[in-house]
Amino acid sequence: MKILKTQVLRGPNVWSNYRNRLIQVRLDLEDKEDSPTDTIDGFCTRLKTLLPGMITHECSEGRRGGFFERVERGTWLGHVMEHIALELQSMAGMEAGYGRTRSTSTKGVYNIVFTYEVEEAGLYAVEAAFRIVNALCDNQPYDLDADITELRLLKRRFGLGPSTLSIVQEAAARGIPWTRLGKNSKIRLGYGKNQKQFQATITCNTSNTAVNIAGDKDSTKKLLAQAMIPVAAGDVCQTEEGLKEITDRIGFPIVIKPLHGNHGKGATIGIDDLEAAKTAMAAAKVYGQYVIVERYITGTDFRLLVIDGKFVAAAKRIPAHIVGDGISDITSLIASVNSQPGRGEGHEAPLTRIKYDQDTALQLSKYGYTPDSIPLQGETVYLKSTANISTGGTAEDVTDRIHPENIFMAERIAKIIGLDICGIDIMATDLSVPMRKSGGVVLEVNAAPGFRMHLEPSAGKPRNVAKAVVDMLYPPGTPSTIPLFAVTGTNGKTTTTRLIAHMAKTTGYQPGYTTTDGIYIGDYRIKEGDTTGPDSGRVVLSDPTVDFAVLETARGGLLRGGLCFDQCDVGVITNIQEDHLGLNDIEDLQDLAQVKAVVARSVKENGWAVLNAEDLYCERIANRIDCNIAFFSMDETLPLIQRRIARGRPVAVLSGENIVIIKGTERIIIDSVFNMPLTENGSCRFMIANILAASLAAYCGGLPVAQIRQALRTFVPSYETTPGRMNLFDMGQYKVLVDYAHNPHGLLALKDYLSHFDAPRKVGIIAGIGDRRDEDTIAFAAIAAGMFDHIIVRQEHSLRGKTIDQINALVVQGIESSGRVIPYDLVPDESDAIAFALNMAADGDLIVALSDAHQKVVEIITETQKALSEIPAIQATAPVLT
Repeated sequence: MKILKTQVLRGPNVWSNYRNRLIQVRLDLEDKEDSPTDTIDGFCTRLKTLLPGMITHECSEGRRGGFFERVERGTWLGHVMEHIALELQSMAGMEAGYGRTRSTSTKGVYNIVFTYEVEEAGLYAVEAAFRIVNALCDNQPYDLDADITELRLLKRRFGLGPSTLSIVQEAAARGIPWTRLGKNSKIRLGYGKNQKQFQATITCNTSNTAVNIAGDKDSTKKLLAQAMIPVAAGDVCQTEEGLKEITDRIGFPIVIKPLHGNHGKGATIGIDDLEAAKTAMAAAKVYGQYVIVERYITGTDFRLLVIDGKFVAAAKRIPAHIVGDGISDITSLIASVNSQPGRGEGHEAPLTRIKYDQDTALQLSKYGYTPDSIPLQGETVYLKSTANISTGGTAEDVTDRIHPENIFMAERIAKIIGLDICGIDIMATDLSVPMRKSGGVVLEVNAAPGFRMHLEPSAGKPRNVAKAVVDMLYPPGTPSTIPLFAVTGTNGKTTTTRLIAHMAKTTGYQPGYTTTDGIYIGDYRIKEGDTTGPDSGRVVLSDPTVDFAVLETARGGLLRGGLCFDQCDVGVITNIQEDHLGLNDIEDLQDLAQVKAVVARSVKENGWAVLNAEDLYCERIANRIDCNIAFFSMDETLPLIQRRIARGRPVAVLSGENIVIIKGTERIIIDSVFNMPLTENGSCRFMIANILAASLAAYCGGLPVAQIRQALRTFVPSYETTPGRMNLFDMGQYKVLVDYAHNPHGLLALKDYLSHFDAPRKVGIIAGIGDRRDEDTIAFAAIAAGMFDHIIVRQEHSLRGKTIDQINALVVQGIESSGRVIPYDLVPDESDAIAFALNMAADGDLIVALSDAHQKVVEIITETQKALSEIPAIQATAPVLT
């Protein structure tokens, strides 16, 4: 048994559109394919003993214990591995409830998918589950605790903290997309120009100056004192002499804390003498050169939270403590508190485990206790000098008990400091009365205050404080996204993508789009190469200058990582034809349609799926999606089109020479195809199909008809606008056409175009591709033999599993199967093949170079062109057609 491949799906995928964070494992059971669980002696018993919590796994039985029933009856080990990976994550405190295991066309090979909360933990769960299955099979002992410990560490290290997570969840509930930036807690909400960023509770609205002021406790105190807000008497020092001068002035008891600190680190309260003050000063100076010394004010520790200038929550904080039972010592009582379900390390749980440290020892000394002491029954022993949740404290919600005058004061403080999210620490006996009467003081002001105490208080009502943050970032009516179009299909994706982007630009947008040629922002290509995967799409969606996105979405990226978005406004499927079959478990057109359908399934409920009415698989997809649907067709009389027209649904058709959008009784003539340079005077029918798809998508997406028409008239085919797609080069005595046609459907479309091209001889440069099915290579070559008078067979850049001789043999077989006897040459290197064709060209010839590496090919052509004449390098005018 071995793992062949593990990949992470981070968006809608072939398995699920709403369970869009999945780990996918390709597992080869090898000889264990013949050993289902009922044939392995004692397997189920050992599994139940090691992982008894799996009794809750219902599996397909739909009842408690259902999975164990499946194991007893006999199931394959890949299925077991899926459930173990889910259980391990659950045991480590992570949500993981969905999984699937499916066989492939290769015997013994399975695809396993399961959800993850933390990507790194999900990947670890794969390896751990694999080890556990092997141990169970071999009846070997296994240290499960080590795996759970590691998974918890991964969750703490890479999982989102409670404050960040609460904002993410609130945004997601509103349909605002979010993306994690890197491995920390930095999050981007929204897309393009409407994006917002935050990290923990610091947002893109947070003033750096305000953060600096809040971080300098002395500056904060002085600002607040000037505004007549009560603060504790005190000052800043860095030496013991300065400490004594301050204590002589303000007296004891005092508080000492770092001048620049947070989460109670280095703070000591209730100091009663100078020697203790010196010790506390040393502890504070671990976090900075200067310390702040303040008069200790007795009372209760309160935290008031102000967001966007408005009070939203308040909590009473209680320092970490234990309550004696008259039997247990302090060490045991701390362990008992720490074992409570609500406590964890760091921020992984609502409360933090209490750690015994220098501050704890100091607090115990005030009681005359040591860790071995046994407190009296019911005696409360405080273990920390501060009430921070991060040091083990607890919190009670008191939001509804705060006096309006104190609320007014809190809101003033946030504005005085300048913080959009502001935590205010107050010491007072009671905040239900004004502080000016209770004698309370403001201890400090916190930038990036934690939300845990408000989200999950130990007592009182939880407060959804994240709502106020999202309200601030996206006030009602404020868009969080930009128009997002996704284009998929077998052929025509790139041109359709470019057309829609051009239409958006003509309308006044700054489009960002991805293609097989690169990533484009506005007029500029920022990255070259095939960029049709999710990572490239994220580049566009994260660009703050982009206000309209068009993403070409290829099958490879969908299978490797899923989509880079949860929902789009318009999803286009140009066609579904034979290409890349036999790869990645895509064996036939039905499988391929399942992949392409991910885009259509991701369209918003009020968005539009734009589909090819002449494609059977597009019609089937339309029956399984919930959004609005619009069809396009070259044939207005097609029964499906006529049914859609009768029902008042929008369609785009070629009617005579015009591109027409029909909706109900309204017929909107976009323009004549003869006014659209891309159609080559109407002869390039597959380009007309692309125009229909793009025009209908733009119309459904809300772009004005006048701008769609103008865009079609100004989209001139050239190497700059459509690189590698129907690029014609005039060499003087002959012409060269460069195109990307790489499958039978695309080649047939090119054949139709070339039938209108007047040339005494047509020479084709073609290649077989190693990872295509043999029958696809043979069919491709047979079509080529039917459209060219001479063929040059080159080698594809990557043989992808076959030898050059094997590929050439298939190509030759296809040529010979066409029934035509035509000459052919085998020239392996593409550059040599291009040069060979150019050297053999005669007057009037048309050389057709089929290549995905068009940049290299075009460089050779243009160099030859310049050497032959002074004709401009690239001709954008249409060829002479018959």
